Amino acid sequence: MKTVNYKEPIVTHIFTADPSAHVFEGKLYIYPSHDLDHEQVSNDNGDQYDMEDYHVLSMEDESSPCIDHGEALHLRDIPWAKQQLWAPDAACRNGRYYLFFPARDHDHVFRIGVATGASPAGPFEPQPSYIPGSFSIDPAVFVDGDEAYMYFGGLWGGQLEKWQTGEFLADAEGPAPDAPALGPRVARLSDDMLSFQEPPSEVSIVDIDGRPILAGDEDRRYFEGPWMHKYNGKYYLSYSTGTTHKLVYAVGDNPCGPFTFQGTILNPVIGWTTHHSIVEFQGKWYLFYHDSSLSGGADNKRCVKFAELKYKEDGTIETIDPYE
Repeated sequence: MKTVNYKEPIVTHIFTADPSAHVFEGKLYIYPSHDLDHEQVSNDNGDQYDMEDYHVLSMEDESSPCIDHGEALHLRDIPWAKQQLWAPDAACRNGRYYLFFPARDHDHVFRIGVATGASPAGPFEPQPSYIPGSFSIDPAVFVDGDEAYMYFGGLWGGQLEKWQTGEFLADAEGPAPDAPALGPRVARLSDDMLSFQEPPSEVSIVDIDGRPILAGDEDRRYFEGPWMHKYNGKYYLSYSTGTTHKLVYAVGDNPCGPFTFQGTILNPVIGWTTHHSIVEFQGKWYLFYHDSSLSGGADNKRCVKFAELKYKEDGTIETIDPYE
């Protein structure tokens, strides 16, 4: 049996980040963003992340080569989008495949679009406009029985704090450190997966005493990159803390929350950003994430990796050290 080296990037011929992993048609499909191989100055607005297209990757099993199926969608084919195809996700429903993605519209406001295809590998054809009522970044779609939910939102360059009133306010700032942190947004998707059934609502993340996590609690507060999975009947919301560079998680009894904070999934990696997905495949659970090791630390040249995810008897997740 081939030994799996979880420390190595799954592909090295292109720079990849923000992996969303799913099992479709008996294979593991990974939907990453595609970092361009050029020099950029990093800033808090995320201008260095100027991605233009998406590639779809797949694996037959954990030890098989990762296949690049090529370009599945390009910025030039999306009528409403101006720039920055950031972290995507994918879903399957009613025999169709859906690629969800954020991009800045022609007013430089982040929106979330959707493209459809007949194959999990693409190509995907985008809808002419973004999802009505969508905003910010990092869509993650969770299909739970007959319902499908989209979780999304990211601070700073992701503009989440600019939508606190329900309208886009370019100069809006986040909450004070002693105020409740902003949570991700969630909305049920329509049966055709192309629109929201109702306006998005904020997800509540609390501590073990039921008190909201505060904005100044940077080890636990939500920053970006939501992901939802279900284990033993519980809903696990995981996300990035941003400035403290951790992947953490909270658990609840309902897909819309509230969620009680539990702990850290992944310790900090090389590079500023942390973005992930969690998937069950062939009897094991896996964490897909990225770091900047392939480029020697460049924020905008990242590489996707994965590791086995393990649960304790009480349902808590064992913390992963990416370099042990």
